[in-house]
Amino acid sequence: MNTTQHGYEPTTRPSPSPQQQTTSKRAEAAVTASPLTSLDGPISFWRGIPFGLQHVLAMFVANLAPIFLVTAAAHMTAAQSAVVIQSGLLVAGLGTCLQLYPLWRVGSRLPMVTGISFTYVAAAVTIVSKQGYGAVVGAVMVGGVIELILGLTARYWTRLVPPIVSAVVVTSIGFSLLSVGATSFGGGSGARDFGSWRNLSLGLISLVACLAFQLLMKGTLKQLSVLFGLVVGYVSAIAMHKVDFSGFSHLQIVSLPQFTEFRPQFDAGAVISFALLYLVSSVEVLGDTAALAKVGLDRKPTSRETSGAIAGDGLISVVSGIFGCLPLTSFAQNIGLVAMTKVVNRKVILSGGLILVLASFVPAISQVFNSLPQAVLGGCTIMMFGNIILSGFQMISEAGYTQRNITIAALSLTIGIGFTQVSGIFARFPQLFQSIFSTNCIVLSFVVAVILNAVLPGEERFLGAKSQTAAE
Repeated sequence: MNTTQHGYEPTTRPSPSPQQQTTSKRAEAAVTASPLTSLDGPISFWRGIPFGLQHVLAMFVANLAPIFLVTAAAHMTAAQSAVVIQSGLLVAGLGTCLQLYPLWRVGSRLPMVTGISFTYVAAAVTIVSKQGYGAVVGAVMVGGVIELILGLTARYWTRLVPPIVSAVVVTSIGFSLLSVGATSFGGGSGARDFGSWRNLSLGLISLVACLAFQLLMKGTLKQLSVLFGLVVGYVSAIAMHKVDFSGFSHLQIVSLPQFTEFRPQFDAGAVISFALLYLVSSVEVLGDTAALAKVGLDRKPTSRETSGAIAGDGLISVVSGIFGCLPLTSFAQNIGLVAMTKVVNRKVILSGGLILVLASFVPAISQVFNSLPQAVLGGCTIMMFGNIILSGFQMISEAGYTQRNITIAALSLTIGIGFTQVSGIFARFPQLFQSIFSTNCIVLSFVVAVILNAVLPGEERFLGAKSQTAAE
């Protein structure tokens, strides 16, 4: 009966149900949500630059570190090394733009930041010492094509990676980054003053600045906490004479990136080694994509986003090989930053990608970024990496704490993380096996999880038997 038709309207209205209240709150949140937390929220490009700059600063040193290691092993001159570094900045920026705004089915359309991957360093150093840098360039290009194909065909093989396996990969990514954050906090790998009071003080100053800014600021300003910590840490490092300005003395104003001067060589052993590592990288991208969608968008990634992310890394790696640089992948550091700030706006992250491209043309910009002390970076990123682990735990919880899932997660993480901390356990294995598994807990955890997922009986059998017994 419609009471308003008879001129009667109740003086009291029934209180909304909890479900209606939840729906109302979600609607209000959607209306008042910041454009920064939406993939395509309306925001000025210039207003988004500080937020995009955070992503660049969080990955800048880590993006260059693999290049330093490989070019040093190749005994390149300072000029040759500078060209490779310049190319690394260019392809990292272009890869980020490609992931944000895809070409056809290549690119994820997610707020991903790409950079030079550590996954290939050990193999690249080995190849350089035997076949030369040209063999590395050839392997990078061929492997990139393989990953591109893996991405475009992802829907056929990602079925082997159910939610519990993805959760294990994300969790292992977080654990693998903890030592990275701690090493940076102490001053960086190989630093002569590693663990000194100055380095530890810088790391602590940066960390406290991040936390204080996040606690004291309101609104969208809270999302600039990492940038604030980096600036405070950098200024403190200058006061402590921890910033090296010697690299600024003979810089050109503008310098164009160059194609590789190393002639590509297609050595079968080098190509096979890199092909296996590209497969590993594809699996890491699965975990990165799942983690990024979870912490930034509170959902699972679509198959289109997953395949596009892998294909995007493959295509930009081919381009990287043309410029004489190393393969690229999505940076897990970016996931930690998204988990902390919730900034996922594509236009905002695009500004960070364009900054990387600009840095490749202006050597002074890259030198400023490169002069950022590792201790400052460690102080600002160590909490971000912990957020990735928590995201992995949440994904394990969402997959369900069945006996089967608990066994897969517990055993794969134990073997993956535990065995890679005792690399000598693989001493009897072939060198290629060691280069892939001995130090990469992500790969080992994934392989164990896939094997267990294939071998262990399905939980449905037990659930079905229980239902049948209840029915009888």
